[in-house]
Amino acid sequence: MPFAKRRRYGFDLRSTALFFVFLAVLLCVLGLAARVAAGALERRPAWVFVLVAMAVAGCLVLRRRWRLAGVARRAAAALDEAAREAAEVLEASAVPAQRPSTPAPTATADTVALAVSVDYDALTPEEFEEAIAGLCERDGCTDVEVVGGAGDLGADVLAVTPDGRRVVVQCKHYGESHRVGSQDLQRFGGTCFTVHEADVAVLVCTSDFTAPAVEYAEQCGILCVDREALEAWTDGTGPRPWEAALEDGEAGWETAGAGI
Repeated sequence: MPFAKRRRYGFDLRSTALFFVFLAVLLCVLGLAARVAAGALERRPAWVFVLVAMAVAGCLVLRRRWRLAGVARRAAAALDEAAREAAEVLEASAVPAQRPSTPAPTATADTVALAVSVDYDALTPEEFEEAIAGLCERDGCTDVEVVGGAGDLGADVLAVTPDGRRVVVQCKHYGESHRVGSQDLQRFGGTCFTVHEADVAVLVCTSDFTAPAVEYAEQCGILCVDREALEAWTDGTGPRPWEAALEDGEAGWETAGAGI
């Protein structure tokens, strides 16, 4: 059986000499340091205590640093854990809890007094049209639509009453001293029935009507709703215009609404 070939290392005289020279220098330095220290201790024995105290202090400092490093590591881990928990809490609170939806109350014809207060003077003409459409929808009308604007041909709000009649409303957002005249009624009367095919034609305003305007409305079958009648319709103490047409007749609503 063949033997494994062994690697032979040659003797390096230079490396060996350098090693022994380095060792001799090191020993001389250590010996010189020991001799100097011994001489200093002989001359000043108190330095022994100083050196011992420095050695102890160094050990204590190293030990304290080690402990502080451990405390720092634990504190960093605790802060990291707290940050993760805070992030989870914030993420959970960012998603609002789902609440069961409650059906909105449905307005009925039997509602007597509705706690509604509207400052019609503070509205713009467009907002006033939206408010009248909201009243129609609140009181059970369907297919409510605001159509006021350029080319509306006198119709601002269209709706269908609960009993199926088509309501055409023109809205006049006037100041208290600006009364609706007969010319306004004539323009509305020329389109509300022939163009818009109204079953119930209503002109509602935030002021009042002149006597000629009321007279023309009675002749054409247009319901006039002045400020007082509008507020009664709003808070539920007065009839809806389409109900007044059935119960009291058109002339009764016009006379009561105009304050004549």
